Amino acid sequence: MSPLDPPVPHPPSARAAGALLLCRAEPEAVEAVARLLRERMLLVPAGREWSVLVPEGKPWSQGGEPVDRVLAGWAGALAVGAPWPVLALWWDADHSGCTLATGFRRAVGYEWLANGTPVGVGEAMHTLAGRLGLDPVLDVQALDRLTQDDPETGARARLRGLLAVLARVGVALPAGLDPGDPADRLSEAARALPGVRTVEWPGRGHAVRAEIDAVGHSRVGAWLPGAGTPQARGLALAQVAAGLPLLVRGLRRRGDGWSAAGLLLVAHGALGLAYERVKARG
Repeated sequence: MSPLDPPVPHPPSARAAGALLLCRAEPEAVEAVARLLRERMLLVPAGREWSVLVPEGKPWSQGGEPVDRVLAGWAGALAVGAPWPVLALWWDADHSGCTLATGFRRAVGYEWLANGTPVGVGEAMHTLAGRLGLDPVLDVQALDRLTQDDPETGARARLRGLLAVLARVGVALPAGLDPGDPADRLSEAARALPGVRTVEWPGRGHAVRAEIDAVGHSRVGAWLPGAGTPQARGLALAQVAAGLPLLVRGLRRRGDGWSAAGLLLVAHGALGLAYERVKARG
């Protein structure tokens, strides 16, 4: 947009929007991958073996994609580039929901209208429970209750109910990070938390070094760059092949979520191929 163009009005739903990205990994592991999103975020611990990313930017308020699509793109990009799942929580004035991304598997999610009316598919909650290792009986029953009509329970309360179930696998959001709060309030609360880290794009050279270091400490072995295996090379090629169409789609539609997912996939694949070549020469 040029300086002469009128500013894009922010719809009320975008002004009320907020989001959190729950990652099932320690902050050190999350930071190395999250940098490649090229989005400024705040990172804090969120329970046993969990971390949470709080976006400081608000691309959904700039006339592009809504918050749910932006978060789905970010979650997918992070999960493809790391061996741990990512659960995005998002909301605006009209609806709230969650999206779980795990590797190359199809993301699953659920959605509620602002008054708490469920508009998702109940089976998605069962899939979410299975992928996060929740109890197939007690925890699934608790999740099922979140998919049932209840005029007394709004969308914000539904997200809190989801977090209560996730506490059984170690999730514990820090004080002040309340689902339903606008993004500015979440950022302010996160900045005041002990141990907070600022995650931002550090430049290509530093990102490559950080990525290689993260690879060296990863647990997925033969599938990661530098392993010198057919699996690692195949995964790198698959990431580039999958990322390019997403990147093109995001650029054409000005979709920040798709662009971030495509960029991270291409970056991971290219780094993997480059690392394989460097290791082969050395």
